[in-house]
Amino acid sequence: MSDLVFTITPSAYNRIEDMRSQRGEAGLYLRVAVSGGGCSGFKYDMNFDAQVLDDDIVLDDCVVIDSVSAGFLQGAQLDYSVSLMGEAFKIVNPNATSGCGCGESFSV
Repeated sequence: MSDLVFTITPSAYNRIEDMRSQRGEAGLYLRVAVSGGGCSGFKYDMNFDAQVLDDDIVLDDCVVIDSVSAGFLQGAQLDYSVSLMGEAFKIVNPNATSGCGCGESFSV
């Protein structure tokens, strides 16, 4: 799915760049994936990865999404927020019909 629409907000992009810099590894990508599990059926997985696979989609030279996860993330947005409760990457996904309180699990 090369026509994936997945938005990375400036705050998310800047945080990824900061984390790359802190680790001294400019070639790292934030891998965003969807897997089965969580309290609502699917969950988001995010970790840093230096490897880009053949079926991966690279966005803004900082995020990598595998082709299976891309279908669940079409039209979604990656944000990074800082609040009194902490700071974290957050995915706003219009495909999710429900979610859990933790924000890491959803159903479609």
